[in-house]
Amino acid sequence: MSNHDIGKLAEPEEKVYTTLNLGPTHPATHGIFQNVLKMDGEIIVEAEPTIGYIHRAFEKLAERRPYNQVTPITDRLNYCSSPINNMGWHMTVEKLIGAELPKRVEYMRVVVMELARIADHIICNSVIGVDTGAMTGFLYIFQWREKIYDIYEQICGARLTTNIGRIGGFERNFSDKVWSLIDDFVRDFPKGLTEFSNLLERNRIFMDRTINAGPVSQKMALEYSFTGPNLRAAGIDHDVRVMNPYSSYQDFDFTIPIGTQGDVYDRFMVRQQEMWESLSIIKQALKNIDRKSPVFSGDVPEFVLPEKAEVYNNMEALIYHFKIVMGETEVPAGEVYHSVEGGNGELGYYLISDGGRTPYRLHMRRPCFIYYQAYPEIIKGSMLSDAILTMSSMNVIAGELDA
Repeated sequence: MSNHDIGKLAEPEEKVYTTLNLGPTHPATHGIFQNVLKMDGEIIVEAEPTIGYIHRAFEKLAERRPYNQVTPITDRLNYCSSPINNMGWHMTVEKLIGAELPKRVEYMRVVVMELARIADHIICNSVIGVDTGAMTGFLYIFQWREKIYDIYEQICGARLTTNIGRIGGFERNFSDKVWSLIDDFVRDFPKGLTEFSNLLERNRIFMDRTINAGPVSQKMALEYSFTGPNLRAAGIDHDVRVMNPYSSYQDFDFTIPIGTQGDVYDRFMVRQQEMWESLSIIKQALKNIDRKSPVFSGDVPEFVLPEKAEVYNNMEALIYHFKIVMGETEVPAGEVYHSVEGGNGELGYYLISDGGRTPYRLHMRRPCFIYYQAYPEIIKGSMLSDAILTMSSMNVIAGELDA
């Protein structure tokens, strides 16, 4: 062999990388979105996200719908906690029109929104368990999500995309069956949550898989405008319910759980603790709610649909019903922003009205869309299996991501 051939053998070979498509349709992704991964074996070298596969032009649709008909659009954002989206929109319009709500309505909203938060966290945390190989907790805890959906169904007739409540309050009082189901849930859920906690929280295999996986520093969280459990897991104490109280949240005593490392385990534990806090808030609301006061604001009677018996038998009631449904209610010109603490963080609505029957412009601040932009940076240098866990713990919901 010549010296020239020996020199060629000594030269290092060019490194070969593998391209892996994680999505858009994949068992490990939480909806229809894609990550094109550059892989060095099992290690992620680069990631390029692609979204928009289920973009439905919600904001443009809202510009063609009367205000009361925008509510079903909000259902389809984070569909794991639809009522929070519904009521965030109602509060935005109420802010525009200057409606003052009875304390009872605000407490009823708090009860429903905290039930929705629990349902959202049940889904997120049980799926984190599945992605570590623990199926039992998922199958067990999901029965409690169904019990929450039973409550939704009794209130509004729907389970997933709820359309709960109306601008100005609720369309009707909660029935005795609703209150009974809520009481049963508050009584029985602690046992279920305790068993789920015992399965995973101190499970050595689960802890080894989640601790130090997908860490997010405080600096990164702030630079990417994280909110919600993902921000609090990084150690930053921020919650819209406390910073900018709405629906009388200032009346309730609760703690904001925070983490230290911002890893998968911290995100899991923050949501675990938030479920206990939500349960406490619901108990306080049930104890202090005035069940005799109105379920609708007296400031906006023009948003209250007449009773069906009147609509069927009275011409004026029929006309009034038609005007409300078709959006003939006068709405003042103005510009408002209102946010609520959604299941994934700050869910905000930026609304511009020109005085017409539909919004002139509506922008929805979806927390998923904002923090998902950090995903490629978070998973860079990690194992593929950890990237799946990280996605689960961030609770990326495709409906909220694309909108």
